Amino acid sequence: MGLTYRDAGVDIDAQGRALARIKELARQTFTPGVLSEIGSFGGLFSLNPQDPASPVLVASADGVGTKLKVAQRAGVHHTVGEDLVNHCVNDILVQGARPLFFLDYLATGKLDPQVTVAVVEGIARGCREHSCALLGGETAEMPGFYQPGEYDLAGFIVGVAQRSQLLLPERVKAGDALVALPSSGLHTNGYALARKVFFEKLGLEVDSYVPELGRAVGEELLAVHRSYFAAVWPLVEQGLVKAAAHITGGGIVDNLPRALTPGLGAEIDLRSWDVPPVFRLIQKVGDVPEEDMRRTFNLGVGMILVVADEDLGEVLARLVPHGPGWLLGRVVEVPGVHFVEADGG
Repeated sequence: MGLTYRDAGVDIDAQGRALARIKELARQTFTPGVLSEIGSFGGLFSLNPQDPASPVLVASADGVGTKLKVAQRAGVHHTVGEDLVNHCVNDILVQGARPLFFLDYLATGKLDPQVTVAVVEGIARGCREHSCALLGGETAEMPGFYQPGEYDLAGFIVGVAQRSQLLLPERVKAGDALVALPSSGLHTNGYALARKVFFEKLGLEVDSYVPELGRAVGEELLAVHRSYFAAVWPLVEQGLVKAAAHITGGGIVDNLPRALTPGLGAEIDLRSWDVPPVFRLIQKVGDVPEEDMRRTFNLGVGMILVVADEDLGEVLARLVPHGPGWLLGRVVEVPGVHFVEADGG
């Protein structure tokens, strides 16, 4: 029997059930400034909800997941901080926000100053690239809680958006185009399954060269989570994007619907892109079912923009200098994500 994400220790369905209860608890705390439900990529808060012209704060929190295990195994700590910042920036970008400031949390059993500095160097680099202030954070030393050499990392970002520029599902309609932007690899999701395949099933080490990948396992798995801010923000400012989805844990299947109203769905053309070799290798070696691949990995699609059909040509042209996007599919009137093999792009 093939491997699934659940076999690797991650149950996405259980997470969904927990989130439903968490939404109920969070809703009990809402004040008039809250403009979003739990479950959006970023939470929306207005300092003056009665004023439509008042700026909206957009906040998000995330981690790097078990990609940290790869970094710790490789002894490479200067990239995971950048992963963290880019992930958080993308999460508020798809709400229509630009970053203002960032906070980090690093927890370890015994503090290693060199490792800590390397991690924070990556965080600072990511913040500088987005003109985002690193205001501070927390470094927690917790003996007995983490194994030697282990640490965990989380980040918290706050950005700002004009209320008129918010990217919202309510702006989307059937027939709108779905534009995909390529990922730089696994980004920060699916590592429990990827590690199981590469390190347990194949018995490789981080410095093992893999011909199908054209580089060592560690280089592939530690490729920095791509930030889409430089490519997408000008489109947001020009009003060319209606909604967007950051394709993280849950893949296209679980993330794209977050950019759509419940009555709408998406038709995805499987022939519109070539899935990168790393994902095909994981699927082949782990005998991972296609459905689990689609709910675990981004499969080469890191972000999806929803744009009006009449704006499609301009959007694709503007993306070219940043690494081209492509027409992935269309918004349809049938809820859910439907994978098809269309005759043409």
